[in-house]
Amino acid sequence: MKKSTGNDGKSFLIPIMIIGLMFFAIGFALGINSYLIPLLNSSLKISSTESYLVLAATFSAFLLFGYPASLVIGKIGYKNTMALSFLMFAVGFYLFIPSARNESLPLFLVASFISGMGNTFLQASVNPYITILGPIESAAKRMSIMGIANKLAWPIAPLFLALVIGKEVEQVQLVDINLPFMIIIGVFILLGVIALLAPLPEVKATGEDEDSADDCPYAANKTSVWQFPHLLLGVLALFFYVGVETISLGTLVDYATSLGLANAEYYAWIAPIGMVIGYICGAAFIPKYISQDKALRICAYLALFGSVMTVVVPADYSIYFIAFMALGCSLMWPALWPLAMTDLGKFTKAGSSLMVIAIVGGALIPTAFASLKDVFGAQNAYMICIPCFLYILYYGIKGHKIRS
Repeated sequence: MKKSTGNDGKSFLIPIMIIGLMFFAIGFALGINSYLIPLLNSSLKISSTESYLVLAATFSAFLLFGYPASLVIGKIGYKNTMALSFLMFAVGFYLFIPSARNESLPLFLVASFISGMGNTFLQASVNPYITILGPIESAAKRMSIMGIANKLAWPIAPLFLALVIGKEVEQVQLVDINLPFMIIIGVFILLGVIALLAPLPEVKATGEDEDSADDCPYAANKTSVWQFPHLLLGVLALFFYVGVETISLGTLVDYATSLGLANAEYYAWIAPIGMVIGYICGAAFIPKYISQDKALRICAYLALFGSVMTVVVPADYSIYFIAFMALGCSLMWPALWPLAMTDLGKFTKAGSSLMVIAIVGGALIPTAFASLKDVFGAQNAYMICIPCFLYILYYGIKGHKIRS
């Protein structure tokens, strides 16, 4: 909990607005992949598994840099780390230009990895920041508000690229992406300057300071972050969640293309609409009417329904049931973070780094999805989501309560 300004919501208004802008940038950067995947598939004449490697490259950075990001935050603070992340984004986005000119998949993967580094450092700073910027029991409410900004940005990215390029996805040449990426680079550099100059106070979780360890007695006698089972189970839940959320958000344009639907980029809105509906409900009802863990259970049931229906209904209609998957995903991120981060005390930054590392699920699970798509078809590949949502349901029912 933030100690310097108390719990007056007005004290947090400007920081919340600025962090919301950061969450929008995260969603926009990830949404770019949903445009690149079908473009690379058609332009380079590669398989779905190969084209989905851009997602794997983006999210693999979380595995390698999740922990170093927490060390950087400890050294230079949350705000400076946010500014640094936008510099990384700009470098990664610049590399997309020579990647397109040379029609090189390896260069695209390098560019995606470096932009993924930027995403890692930004996520490592903004997620714990918004979690502890106020009472922990209302953290899901704040995360829901951030989620609205984040998920609206996902479909805006492919629409922005399509608008600037001015062509259907099927007609786009790789070099056509140069102009929109130059614009994106300029915007992200500006965001870095805003982050550096923004009035964002440094915050600490309850018991994070050694001299306030008694404020969190559960963590006081722990010697390692690995002694928090509710955190470790939450890390696994977040791993599965990011994977299935990435599938629901990042595969819509590709799925619509494979179904032969016109204006495939417009279908990118299906999942974000579902998510925004869920986030609005979270902001309105948590914690006043429902708890964070109950919201997680409700969402897991909705996501299971959506994933099953996506697989079993006729293909042309199945794409719309991804909205239920997305609706289910909506409050998972806002609920999983505070449930897993509760009572970590002095291990808050270390716990946050583990949670950020779990975002690598966005690399591994969509890559497995792409392999299933090549073998069994796009519709059947969505079966991979079912066991992931089942585990998340378990965490919402029991896993988050386990203490030692």
